[in-house]
Amino acid sequence: MLLPLLLCVVIALVIVALVAIPARRQGRDVLTARGEEVFVRVKSGTDAAASKTSELVSAAAAKVRTPASSTDGAAPGER
Repeated sequence: MLLPLLLCVVIALVIVALVAIPARRQGRDVLTARGEEVFVRVKSGTDAAASKTSELVSAAAAKVRTPASSTDGAAPGER
């Protein structure tokens, strides 16, 4: 069931490579001006999301590392 999907992905990558690589060698842009704008917006949104996710993960890790005062060092099942 996975083989047809992988085959489609490989064929798509070959087609993109056949178009994009010669275009870049000839100095042509691969993306249009509008495509570049979309790429910049997506990249900035992705960077913002990654930054926020990193902050949330750091905050969660800090909470997990901080021992809770209500447990008094007891194991979780011993309260």
